Amino acid sequence: MYSLTRPTTTQVQQYLEQQSKQPFSCPDAGASAQMWSNSDHHLDRHYIIDHNRVLLGSGAKIFEQAKAAVARWEMFGLDWVELLWSETPIQVGSTVGIMVQQLGIWSLNPCRIIYILEENGSTEKFGLAVGTLPDHGLCGEERFVVEWCRSNDTVWYDLLAFSRPHQWLTLLGYWYVRRLQKRFGAGSLQAMEKAVSKFIDLE
Repeated sequence: MYSLTRPTTTQVQQYLEQQSKQPFSCPDAGASAQMWSNSDHHLDRHYIIDHNRVLLGSGAKIFEQAKAAVARWEMFGLDWVELLWSETPIQVGSTVGIMVQQLGIWSLNPCRIIYILEENGSTEKFGLAVGTLPDHGLCGEERFVVEWCRSNDTVWYDLLAFSRPHQWLTLLGYWYVRRLQKRFGAGSLQAMEKAVSKFIDLE
């Protein structure tokens, strides 16, 4: 959805409801579940892969705080990105919209949770992956995961995405879209660091 004015709450609700009934636009939806490094994949070469990772701290308490931050969608806590709606429950099938205002245009890109990741063992993991819906400017997937590596007691936030243009407007302005993607990647890491640091400050 593109608009010269900010969409109203009713417009957003109706739009997301309509998109929630649509299939994923990416034929490889769910592929990020097997991707843990940029080389560990068998995706079509036309996808662009972005992988960002940051150390959040150490210990069980930090891991629990990081999990809670993901459950509250705090990885979208950037001042130029708005998640609609941040109170959406973390469960398979939940649909959200990512709204951005750039160059005087409001864009709302719909996506839906593909899977929830919860793993125990030597490395505990918690997270989710969202896939693009038909009206999204891109075709792809994004995975948000926090990890607790018990061997060295470190806690990490891992952000992995693969995408390619899905609309002509995105294709024409792809150089700018790539700037926004890289900006989001860096900003999401900072948002998670901030979410965990609030907990550390209270210790």
